[in-house]
Amino acid sequence: MNATKNQHLWQAIKQHPLLRHALWIGILLLGMLLVAQLAMRIGTRHGARRTVPELTGILLSDAEQLAKKHDLELIVNDSLFVPAYEGGIVLAQLPATGVEVKPGRKVYITINSFSEKMVPMPYVAGRSLRQAKNMLEIAGLEIKELIYRSDMATNYVLEQHYKGEKITSKSKLMAEAGSGVTLYVGVEGGYGTAYVPQVVGQSERDAKSRLWENGFNIGEVHYDEGINLLNRKDAHVYKQSPALGTAQPLGKKVSIWLTLDEELSSKNRAEAEKEAQKLAAERQKQEAEEAVNQTEEEITPESPAEEAPSDEFFE
Repeated sequence: MNATKNQHLWQAIKQHPLLRHALWIGILLLGMLLVAQLAMRIGTRHGARRTVPELTGILLSDAEQLAKKHDLELIVNDSLFVPAYEGGIVLAQLPATGVEVKPGRKVYITINSFSEKMVPMPYVAGRSLRQAKNMLEIAGLEIKELIYRSDMATNYVLEQHYKGEKITSKSKLMAEAGSGVTLYVGVEGGYGTAYVPQVVGQSERDAKSRLWENGFNIGEVHYDEGINLLNRKDAHVYKQSPALGTAQPLGKKVSIWLTLDEELSSKNRAEAEKEAQKLAAERQKQEAEEAVNQTEEEITPESPAEEAPSDEFFE
C-alpha cells in the first residue's frame, strides 16, 4: 500500500516540474549543509582538547619540541635579561600550565636573553630636564641620579655622565638597555624647591618618570611579596614618601612601595587624588591671598615726609 502511494507521489513530482526542481534544490541544500558541518568538525577538530604543558624553566629548543608534541604553536613575544638564568630559558608562558585548549592553539612565551641589549647613548646636555628625560626613555635608558648645580639655566641639563665618564656631543657610546645616566642640572642660586607629585596608583616606570620630570630622585623601591622580574610591570605604587604635595628641595629622594593588589592600589590612588586636589586648592587660595597683599602694598601711598621748617619761622 505504502509502495503504491510512493509511486503515485513520484509520478506526480515527475509530472510537475516545479515540484521536481524544489525537491532537487532541497536535496542539494541538505547535502551542502552536511558537507559544511563535516568540514567545520574537521577544521576545528571538534571535541579535541589539549592540555598546555609546563614550558617554563626549559630551553627554547626543548619547549618547541614539547609544544609540537602537544599539537600547539609556540610564539616568542618577549625577552628579558635575567643574569640568574641561562640564556634561552623560558621564563613565562600564556596560557598557563594545565589549561585545556584546542589543538593548534598559540602559546606565547617570554625567554631569557643571552645578553643585555645595547642601545646608542643620546646626547642630552643643553636641553630641558623634561626633554632629556624623554630622549633617554625613548632610547631605552633612564636617569640614575639628578645632581643640581648653581646656574642661571634652571632645570636645564648642564652635563651628563655614564659610568663615571662625561658624555659629549662627539661621544659614540653604546649602553646597556635600562641602565642609568647621571644628569647635572642647573638651578638658579644653587637651591630650589618643588612640590612632590602624586604617583600612587602608577606603575613603577611611570612613577619614576614623573618624579624625575619634577626634579626628584628615586629613593628606596619596596616590592611586596610575590613581585618578581616577570610581573613587576604589573605592580602599582600604593605608598610614597615624602608625601605628595609637600615642598621638598630639588634632587630629594622619594621612596615608593609597589603591590600587585589592584584593590589596594586603586583605593590608595583615589585617596591620594582627593588629597592632591585639596592641596592644590589650598595653594591656589594662598597664592591668591599673596597676590592681593602684594597689590595692596603697591597701591598704598607712602606716608608724606614731614615738611622742613620754613626759614620764615626763624626770622
